[in-house]
Amino acid sequence: MSSKADKAEKTVYFSILGSLGLALIKWFAGFFGNSFALIADAIESTTDIFSSILVLLGIKYSKRPADETHPYGHGRIEPLMTFIVVLFLVISATVIAHQSVINLRTPHEPPAAWTLIVLGGIILWKETSYQIVNRRAKALNSSSLKADAWHHRSDALTSIAAFVGVSIAIWLGEGYEYADDWAALLAAGFILYNCYRIFRPALGEIMDENIFEDLVNQVKDMSLLVDGVLATDKCFVRKVGMFYIVDLHAVVDSSLTVKEGHDIAHALKDYLMTNMSDISNVFVHIEPFDPAMKCD
Repeated sequence: MSSKADKAEKTVYFSILGSLGLALIKWFAGFFGNSFALIADAIESTTDIFSSILVLLGIKYSKRPADETHPYGHGRIEPLMTFIVVLFLVISATVIAHQSVINLRTPHEPPAAWTLIVLGGIILWKETSYQIVNRRAKALNSSSLKADAWHHRSDALTSIAAFVGVSIAIWLGEGYEYADDWAALLAAGFILYNCYRIFRPALGEIMDENIFEDLVNQVKDMSLLVDGVLATDKCFVRKVGMFYIVDLHAVVDSSLTVKEGHDIAHALKDYLMTNMSDISNVFVHIEPFDPAMKCD
């Protein structure tokens, strides 16, 4: 379990360092290049740093083993941290939108042409960062890492919007100076849309939403490979952090003793946890075989 968390931590350190470097570049380029779209981008990158730190703290906390007050472990901290990350994104989008509206009412010079070079490099780096972090999030089954990956994607989208806005402001000249500000406003909309995409799966995780049909079918199929298991009945799966907890009803011969049924339950639990590395615990309920019952 700690191996997954360790890999997730390294990925978050990568995000923090990348966001820190880009935030400094964006603030510098936006201020000296007279581009609010770049400054809006810098605001988001700055919030990315703080949100990534929160993700890191959440992953570190989730590594704690189960105890008397947290018998299922501490993995629920992951979606909770995801909610905080979403809050950071909403705040940054609001700040960007507010300042964009102010700038649209204020006459100003168009951005400097060299800011396009900066934006081009930023777009390539942020999309690459998204691909790296998102692949690791899928591999480690981490909702908070997925939220962190979408920070990179939303950053790339705001940079693309800024690139378009700055290009229009520069190449079309007088009368189009506000294209940069409209681009920043559009970027705020992108960020809010991504907030929903991040928030919805994390909410499902907190609410134990039944969305793991493939995993349920896999658990049922593998259960039939254990000696003494005749069939399976109910099977529920919930996600806790980077792992899954399974509640399974297994059907056995009704003539078995309590101890024999108990031994089969333990054998089934051990088999599933040994062969399915994403499962952290299995709770097995033994059902006596009844020819009339409908089982899988």
